[in-house]
Amino acid sequence: MSSHSTAEFPSSECSAGRTSRRAVRRVATVVTVAGAVAFVGATPAFAHVTPQPDTATQGSETVIAFRVPDESDVADTIALSVTMPTDHPITSVSTTPVPGWNATTRTVPLNPPVQADGETLTEAVGSVTWTAAPGNRIAPGQYLEFPLLIEFPTGVSEVILPTSQTYDNGEVVDWNQPPNTDGSEPERPAPRITLTAAGPTVHDQSAAPGSENGPRAGQTDATARWLGGAGLLLGALGLGVGVGAVLHARRAAKRN
Repeated sequence: MSSHSTAEFPSSECSAGRTSRRAVRRVATVVTVAGAVAFVGATPAFAHVTPQPDTATQGSETVIAFRVPDESDVADTIALSVTMPTDHPITSVSTTPVPGWNATTRTVPLNPPVQADGETLTEAVGSVTWTAAPGNRIAPGQYLEFPLLIEFPTGVSEVILPTSQTYDNGEVVDWNQPPNTDGSEPERPAPRITLTAAGPTVHDQSAAPGSENGPRAGQTDATARWLGGAGLLLGALGLGVGVGAVLHARRAAKRN
């Protein structure tokens, strides 16, 4: 009985080990498949023309880079055009060199004119277009970023910048669709910049040096000196106590 029992234990252990390994492999397979599905499902979200970053402050100058992927399997991207809003005009846009691409800024008349910074503006930036120089383009599976320094308007919480992408086979893809009514993303969403209100520009007087409600410079300096002197005094006292304890221990050792 004992030898028969001893012979069966390893078999049971091997069977349990094989079962455990199969379970681990199944879990790993499920996790791998789930990760692949999540990756495939997330890929289209990154295949649009997207602004980086997608937030800015009202009235600020912010660098926005338009990330442009080539979504075609057979054609290269050779041009990109970003249209600026006219209901809330953008009065200042600056480009920076993108190797192999030429940038053109176009202005449009404002009718009626608008007031900005105490001036009457009769025109504003209408669009910026990048065109690939010969031998340069965005190939399938590649992307390129086109930066702009934009002075954003005030009094508006969002700026929509419709963008068109031109391929070398003549196809033009317009990224100009607003969000769907249910909040979901359309097939070809327009790049959007969320604008936040600017913070207070006047410093808090209660904390200003020399103000009636805040500490004065002389008072702050005197307090710092007093705290520094107190720290030195406490350090000296601590050192004296430590030296005294050492001497006392040595005397006691000699007496013993």
